[in-house]
Amino acid sequence: MTEELTTIGFDADDTLWHNERFFQLTQAHFAELLADHANRDHLMERLLAAEKRNIRHYGYGIKGFVLSMIETAIEVTEDRVPASVIRQLVEAGQEMLAHPIELLPHARDAIENVTGMYRVILITKGDLIDQERKLAQSGLGDLFDGVEIVSEKTSDTYRAIFESHGDGPAAAMMVGNSMRSDVVAPIQAGCWGVYVPHGLVWEVEHAEAPVESPRFRELRDLGDLADLIHSLK
Repeated sequence: MTEELTTIGFDADDTLWHNERFFQLTQAHFAELLADHANRDHLMERLLAAEKRNIRHYGYGIKGFVLSMIETAIEVTEDRVPASVIRQLVEAGQEMLAHPIELLPHARDAIENVTGMYRVILITKGDLIDQERKLAQSGLGDLFDGVEIVSEKTSDTYRAIFESHGDGPAAAMMVGNSMRSDVVAPIQAGCWGVYVPHGLVWEVEHAEAPVESPRFRELRDLGDLADLIHSLK
């Protein structure tokens, strides 16, 4: 290492607790509700396009997802979507927002193993209220030295966070399940980028693994994080 590692950032959704599976379950219900108006593949293409288009308006998270579903339903039915369908989509979003948090394997241990030896920061993007709710319910909040809920994860975002909370990006590591947001962007900022596959990944977060970067690492799960950090000393 060119600099001693002093700061570790953790992603939240689908790194520390389950998230994407609830979106996929809701999408399946959405497809059932609109089955008479569009086949599933076409509907999912339209929904994804709406989500991408609306990120700049609504940001990331459940609320923007629900609005994108409603918009797609209006489009595919040519403004004839029944009010009962809109109501069910709103209710589905409310259920997602109220769903209990379920930690992923090794999440607590991975954080506790580095707490005290490193500055530990939670770096997540999405709706502020929802992310604060999930963090509070997770029981992990007291383990972090800082929490950053951001609108987007870019290389500039990581530079600013690790300069504010740590000793700069060269002395920092980001751990997460999104190749685009949690690995590629931090490496571009000069950090270590550690990929922890989750299995379910929103298409918007796909990116090629930066395998040629000396600061890229991939783990089987969070249980291997302590050994990785030790190997870098």
